[in-house]
Amino acid sequence: MKLKLFASVCVAAGLCLGLAGCGDDKAQGPQADNGALTLTVGASPVPHSDILAQVAPVLQKDGITLKVIEFSDYVKPNMSLADKELDANFFQHLPYLESFANDRGLKLTSLVAVHIEPMGVYSSKVKTIDEVPAEGRVGIPNDPTNGGRALKVLETAGLIKLKEGVGVTATVNDVVENPKNVKFIEVEAAQLPRALDDLSLAVINSNYALGANLNPTKDAIAIESKDSPYANIVAIRAGDEARPELQKLKAALTSEEVRKYLTETYKGAVVPAF
Repeated sequence: MKLKLFASVCVAAGLCLGLAGCGDDKAQGPQADNGALTLTVGASPVPHSDILAQVAPVLQKDGITLKVIEFSDYVKPNMSLADKELDANFFQHLPYLESFANDRGLKLTSLVAVHIEPMGVYSSKVKTIDEVPAEGRVGIPNDPTNGGRALKVLETAGLIKLKEGVGVTATVNDVVENPKNVKFIEVEAAQLPRALDDLSLAVINSNYALGANLNPTKDAIAIESKDSPYANIVAIRAGDEARPELQKLKAALTSEEVRKYLTETYKGAVVPAF
């Protein structure tokens, strides 16, 4: 597998098929070939890998080589972390991590919250929620926590109403008012941008929207509020919290330099959570 090196970050691109064939790409922990400590982190491409690239030179000064392995799904990064193929991952919010770990009996935990990616509503057919046609097709992520989050965004936008108190556990079965009788199409989160042409609208995570050249602050017809509890975190194995190299990663990711980078680069599409 070919690895591209940038600013001391090694990125294995396009790993939608996981770590098959990576052989020596398991988290090395102690030492890289050059004697430096290697920290292997799984991440989704945008913005997570981009953010990690900003802190790679800082870590390199501390003798830590940051290797980033990109994933394009929401399952393999946590499984690879639990299997010790990664030292950490950076792609998800805490409700998703907790749900995933509980369902599979994995001992994973959060190291630090880094940023919030407001979920947006996008359409290639309508310009406002009011224009959604009767029995329109509405795409939402098919994983439980992001699906519930998407439904809440649609409720706030005025398209539907949910059963009181359902929170992040909401499903389409909890929709109690649906004036337009829209049909919910549950799709893998990463595929929603590609499905837009077949839908009246879709609720898309900002990392996938940005990857499809959709700007949440400009292109979304409705967007999640900035006080969203769904901060994106760095996940690690429980018990690894005190590892010095992970603490240095935490400090680098919550620096004023990263705050400035997020604010200036994403202009509201990615918001610091620290």
